[in-house]
Amino acid sequence: MDAPRQATLDRKTNETDIKVSINLDDKFDQKINVNTGIGFLDHMLHALAKHGGWSLDITCKGDLWIDDHHSAEDCGIALGMAFKQALGTPRGIKRFGSAFCPLDEALARAVVDISGRPYADINLDLKREMIGQLSTEMIPHVLESFAFAAGITLHVDVLKGKNDHHKSEAAFKSLAVAIREAVSRTGTNDVPSTKGVL
Repeated sequence: MDAPRQATLDRKTNETDIKVSINLDDKFDQKINVNTGIGFLDHMLHALAKHGGWSLDITCKGDLWIDDHHSAEDCGIALGMAFKQALGTPRGIKRFGSAFCPLDEALARAVVDISGRPYADINLDLKREMIGQLSTEMIPHVLESFAFAAGITLHVDVLKGKNDHHKSEAAFKSLAVAIREAVSRTGTNDVPSTKGVL
């Protein structure tokens, strides 16, 4: 049996102090603890881990007396860094993943390429200014921050929906399922690229 792909990371700046532990191969014994200081962000990262088949422990102590920006952005960055570290050299994986996920009236699509070329195109069509204590402008920014730190190409689109909570949650769930497919093992040791490297 292949060794689990896991990583532990501490990231401390003048604005945030974040600790992350992640295991990408723990779908049968998941342990998820998310405490970012922002309730709705906790909810989204919990959904990402749950449907991605990860065990995840992430805590953030941030300067929330200013606003939510630094904590939300840095959680995305730290999670992306930990994901990249856990995945290691991308050998023997599918590389590409895609998924559609609904939540009631909302429908989201995510497409992922474990490419080594960071890029993110995020279109969630959110209307409210806030969901709980999280600015809606930060929701796509968290996904962008994750993608760039992880070194992956990411497209996430909400195709339809009315409720911003539903649209956001469908987006994170579709991303989780797409990533789970992209990192799934093929049983080979091949680098999935005509270049021979990713």
